Amino acid sequence: MHCTNCGGALATSITFCPSCGRAIAQPATAPSAQPAPALHSNAAGSLCYVLGFLTGIFFLAMEPYKQDRFVRFHAFQSIFLSVAWFVVYFVLGVALAVLPGFLWRVGWMMQSLLGLLFFLLWVLLMYKAYNNERFRLPVIGDLAAKRA
Repeated sequence: MHCTNCGGALATSITFCPSCGRAIAQPATAPSAQPAPALHSNAAGSLCYVLGFLTGIFFLAMEPYKQDRFVRFHAFQSIFLSVAWFVVYFVLGVALAVLPGFLWRVGWMMQSLLGLLFFLLWVLLMYKAYNNERFRLPVIGDLAAKRA
């Protein structure tokens, strides 16, 4: 490499010519097309479930995760599961409000058991996503796969 002003020899790592002191134009580096992800896909997919639909929407909106099909699948599955969970709890809450005495206790126990099952499913989905598995729930998983 030579200086364009005086023709002196230049080292590749300098910014000024040692002979004439003129600034050396450095070749422009092309910016990367996508920002490097801060998290791997498996960690991001697992985190989609942490706060339900909130983290699902967050990862659908964030670059570069919104282009990652694995993360998109888990984000949509998280959103759909959260909506299903709220609907089921709302329906059971309304049903419990009208049940008399003994049936109310049975309904409350069923709601508690269902809450435990949803919690275990939530933990399972986070575990499967962290292990790079695309574990599909029966109806919700098919909807998420279409959207991803």
